[in-house]
Amino acid sequence: MQTQLFINGAYVDAASGETFDVLAPATEQVLARVARAGAEDVGVAVAAARTGAKAWQALTPAAREACLLKAADLVAAQGMERLLDILIDESGSVINKARMEVRYTVDLLRTAAGEARRLYGETFPNDNPSRISMVMREPLGVVAVISPYNAPLSLLTKMLAFPLAAGNAIVVKPSEETPLIALALAEILHEAGFPDGVVNVITGFGAECGAPLTNHPGINCIALTGSTTTGKLVGAQAMQRMLKTQLELGGKSAVLILADADPVKAANIVAQGIFTHSGQICMANSRAIVERSIYPELVDAIIAICRAMPIGPLRDESSVYGPLINRKAVEKVQAIVDDAVSKGATLLYGGKVRDGLVYEPTILANVPHSCLAWREELFGPVLCISAADGIEDAVSQANDADYGLSSAVLTRDIAKAMYAAKHLEAGAVHIGMHAFQSNALAPIGGSKLSGIGRSGGAYSTEEFTEVKWISMELNPDV
Repeated sequence: MQTQLFINGAYVDAASGETFDVLAPATEQVLARVARAGAEDVGVAVAAARTGAKAWQALTPAAREACLLKAADLVAAQGMERLLDILIDESGSVINKARMEVRYTVDLLRTAAGEARRLYGETFPNDNPSRISMVMREPLGVVAVISPYNAPLSLLTKMLAFPLAAGNAIVVKPSEETPLIALALAEILHEAGFPDGVVNVITGFGAECGAPLTNHPGINCIALTGSTTTGKLVGAQAMQRMLKTQLELGGKSAVLILADADPVKAANIVAQGIFTHSGQICMANSRAIVERSIYPELVDAIIAICRAMPIGPLRDESSVYGPLINRKAVEKVQAIVDDAVSKGATLLYGGKVRDGLVYEPTILANVPHSCLAWREELFGPVLCISAADGIEDAVSQANDADYGLSSAVLTRDIAKAMYAAKHLEAGAVHIGMHAFQSNALAPIGGSKLSGIGRSGGAYSTEEFTEVKWISMELNPDV
């Protein structure tokens, strides 16, 4: 398993020669020692990317499409073995979640391949009949990609595939918790025929290589998926140089369960939307707002699901979720749960560590809206459940949040569903489903503190290109 930096098509040691340990969440034991990049390595990677961008942009759209399609084929061929093992061991994913990531990665690469041919421009009328005005799209140059640990393969792929399709080169700084899968993906892209320097991966910590990367004058755009705290810092830095940014940040998504929903079926949907990957998903519906008439039945059904939930070995087909990413994450979840209970919330189930870094499925009721458990992203398997008096009250409670990434509505009443869809303050509203949904073509992103920009399909293409107006005088007097 490669643990060096990947720069200019080759594996290299960090300039300092230093390394850091990557721990397996399931055991908290050292999984690998990985190169620890610094500012000097960032400079080398950005220089390689700027050279690689020229070679990449010189290729035809068909050639870029072919590279992305080849990469998709390689992931499909290798994913259920090599990539699956890395995801399970490095990120603590259960096998079914890891499979989902691999399948989605293939879909993303194939979708991005199609986008390589869709860098459409346009013409528009000019009042002067001897002049033509046209608009062209051009790649930005070099995109810095800061990727997260929770879905370290599929989210990284989404973040880099569409900028690549648009003709940009990439420098990736993956989460220090999950660098191995990023290196494996870079190797696959290289094998697929991407020119040297087009995809580079530097592994390390935010202050040591992340900040030098986002501040480097050779970077033309920053794409980050991560916490709102980090996003604010990166966004502020980017504005100093007026860089384009795409920031997909935190979420505190709500699912509304209206009175006509089947409580048992709704409970299963809600549980899937919060307990998948132990709640370490930005779109997880961590707040359930239930019309009062079915509130008792829904609560009983969710508690029953928690009691029966199989949480076991990561490679066990029946396991629903595994450990949180590290000890710090466990301590954060526990502190927020304890804080809510101390301020009057009712602990209906769970509320403690089960084993190692595995946190029990947890349900909190009557959570004061001022509590962190209601307002902040926990990134853990914790559901806050609240009763509502009608659709307007449910929407009002859902909007009582600083985030607006995703949301969901469970009802058979299309009029009420569309009322919610219109009034919920979120980047997505899913009707008849939980809030954790993804699609390679969809404009994924949020409002409020959930970020800036959209990713997916043509929406990403727009994010990672610059529009240029070109006008021409047909009868020049020069």
